[in-house]
Amino acid sequence: MNEEKLLYRGKSKDVYEIADGPHAGKYRLVFTDRATGYMENGKPVFDPGRDVVVGEIPGKGAIACRFATHFFKLLQARGIPSHFIASPAANEMIVEPAVALGMPAQAPEKEGAAPLLNLEFTWRNNATGSFWRRYPFVMPCRNLNRVVEAWTKGDSDTLITFEALEASGALTRSEIGQCVALVKEVAAIVSQEFAAKNLHVVDGKFELGRLKTGSGKIVIIDEISPDVLRVCSGYTPGADGNCAVCRQCAVTGCADGRRTIKNRRQVPAAEFTGVFL
Repeated sequence: MNEEKLLYRGKSKDVYEIADGPHAGKYRLVFTDRATGYMENGKPVFDPGRDVVVGEIPGKGAIACRFATHFFKLLQARGIPSHFIASPAANEMIVEPAVALGMPAQAPEKEGAAPLLNLEFTWRNNATGSFWRRYPFVMPCRNLNRVVEAWTKGDSDTLITFEALEASGALTRSEIGQCVALVKEVAAIVSQEFAAKNLHVVDGKFELGRLKTGSGKIVIIDEISPDVLRVCSGYTPGADGNCAVCRQCAVTGCADGRRTIKNRRQVPAAEFTGVFL
């Protein structure tokens, strides 16, 4: 590992370029125990929908890697492109080199200019988390039919419209359409897998990138893991498609202009990973 080049250190993973051996030139993802969430009464509350690392969960990296391997193999079997090659160790994954979707700063000489390092795509079966905090006029847990949003990743993720992505030159309209279609296709498969286990995926987030080899095809990269999914039990769709128990499940608050929302039936990652692993 010491001879490998560290390319990126993220909130939950470290990425290395493999120096030699059968996978020379490929990337190694090391899944860490770092976890995102928020602080409440001086203690960390782990929540995959948040952007800040608030601590570590022992063994989380290995579980996330095994979980991601399960779903990448599932996508592979269905002919859906990804960067996945193999998982040789408990918390490691070998992947094809890919460049996360982004663009360099167009005027780097200007103070404050910065590149778009990579994009993240959220998809939402139901309204909760930041979606409800931004749009509090929407009923919590309303059926959103896997609506897709794009975000710029960083210390604090920022929502960006598809129109802005096209106008800025970050992506063409055709590429945006490909991204949305791919995210929805993978989201549908993930949701169906959980539904077969009597669990419901509320929302999730995926990262896409261009393979460095071949035609630069846009594929799903990074991970499909407990770090990027919010799951609940007891989901009860009503005639309108909205969750019929949302009034009992969703707990909202507003203090000093800051809205919060929690779901009583949200399943801790440790519980839903056990269903698949």
